[in-house]
Amino acid sequence: MRPIEILLVEDNPGDVRLTREAMTESRIANNLNVVGDGAAALDFLERKGEYANAPVPDLVLLDLNLPKVSGHDVLESIKRNEALKTIPVVALTTSHARADIEQCYKNHVNCYITKPMSYGPFMDVVRSIEDFWLTRVELPRAERKEWDIGM
Repeated sequence: MRPIEILLVEDNPGDVRLTREAMTESRIANNLNVVGDGAAALDFLERKGEYANAPVPDLVLLDLNLPKVSGHDVLESIKRNEALKTIPVVALTTSHARADIEQCYKNHVNCYITKPMSYGPFMDVVRSIEDFWLTRVELPRAERKEWDIGM
């Protein structure tokens, strides 16, 4: 069985490090792919430029406050695209703003999680994401052809 492909869209190196650390301890084989801004996320998903051979993710962990293209715009692009819209997207962000939460659910986010600011609780959140999305949920893991991805 192939590893689960996870796309982490996060511009904070500390949060990337913590997420990578938690996922490395995972009981489930996974590949954590990381991009640092919304434009790179769209290129990854569309398999453009340096991401021409990128795997189609089984799960996206998406920060909202990103450089270049916002997480909201990335989410909207994913959920508008027939080939990508079944990929579960977890908004993992520092925002508690009601407007952000409502906009994410309006755009069909699968869940919205506010990142804790300290190490222990942050690791607990990532482990709970792993426990739910990688061990309890059946992910739509259909193989997608490169020509089906176009946004």
